[in-house]
Amino acid sequence: MKPVPHATSLRRAPVQRRSAERLTRILDACADLLDEVGYDALSTRAVALRAEVPIGSVYRFFGNKRQMCDALAQRNLERYTERVRERLNRARGADPSGSGAAGSGRDWRAAMDAVLDEYLSMKRTAPGFSLVDFGNQIPVGARQSGPNTRVADRLTGLLSGYLGRTPDEDLARVFLVAVESADTLVQLAFRVDPQGDEAIIRETRELLRAYLGRVLD
Repeated sequence: MKPVPHATSLRRAPVQRRSAERLTRILDACADLLDEVGYDALSTRAVALRAEVPIGSVYRFFGNKRQMCDALAQRNLERYTERVRERLNRARGADPSGSGAAGSGRDWRAAMDAVLDEYLSMKRTAPGFSLVDFGNQIPVGARQSGPNTRVADRLTGLLSGYLGRTPDEDLARVFLVAVESADTLVQLAFRVDPQGDEAIIRETRELLRAYLGRVLD
């Protein structure tokens, strides 16, 4: 089992395998309960019962449910990054040149599809993701810019090597604008349809292609 990333909201990072497994169960229970009862009705006691751990084990890691959801958001970001990385590795392996060199329209479009598709997949299937995602939704309805900046920074580092670009301030700004735009439109798509309105998603993809094409082609 891979260890849970040490989110900044943790009171104490797990050291032993048993402690890491208990933290994983707590975060899994938190995600499931978010889908079932929502953020407002979520409680640390309910999470402890669902995870089958003493309530003290929850408080060992988290002071309150907000910190617990922050840690879940961090775990979501780690899992999302890994999924995008795996997609890019497969795309690079499918390139006959194996280079993934900059200037190939196919390459940056494949990268953009990986970024958007994996986000949509987690939005549809990952427990608790619709209410937490990477932290934008906590508490529900109070959107923040910080999480999108973290996502954009992570993607800048991940995609710059794939695209053969220098991860400078200009590229970071481009990805931040793309992430902010896509986030707003994807949230709209899921408000219109619980599974994501396909027409809005298509428009989102076209908007990203037009914007990124101006910079990356």
